[in-house]
Amino acid sequence: MNGQPQDTPPVVALLPGEQSQAMQRYGMLQPHLEQGVPLTHLARHHGIALRTLERWLAHYRREGFAGLARHRRRDRGQQRGLPPELQHVIAGLARRRPAPTIALVHRQVQEGAQRNGWPVPNYQRVYRMVKQRDPALLTLAHEGSKMYRTTYDLLSRHEAEGANEIWQADHTL
Repeated sequence: MNGQPQDTPPVVALLPGEQSQAMQRYGMLQPHLEQGVPLTHLARHHGIALRTLERWLAHYRREGFAGLARHRRRDRGQQRGLPPELQHVIAGLARRRPAPTIALVHRQVQEGAQRNGWPVPNYQRVYRMVKQRDPALLTLAHEGSKMYRTTYDLLSRHEAEGANEIWQADHTL
């Protein structure tokens, strides 16, 4: 039993955190790969589920050292399973004035989804989608442009290029 995978996969560059995690996992699998120690013994010794070690070993044999690192999901941050139209409806309902509660948005989304034959999202999903909206846009929609400017715009700055270019006077009586 050699420690190398059968088909050598292309080398994948790992981030430092991923590389240390892969090294740690390889260190746990190394006795099995090099000396044939049963995975059940390693699982008991390290306090890890046998199925986890089997999965790591399969990833190592399929992808090499890079397979031992935990990879981020490619679809992270994207809404899956909801049609784009329904996502636009949720965004539009969240921007109404006065600011609706998320429970109200959820009820209205449920009704619209059932009418159009779309999958009905649960409350947590609607909540997450509303909270992921840009707070600046929600402020503009709910509280108006004056509050938006006060909160998010930079204050104008006047600088004089020469002496006596800007005067400030006290207008009190």
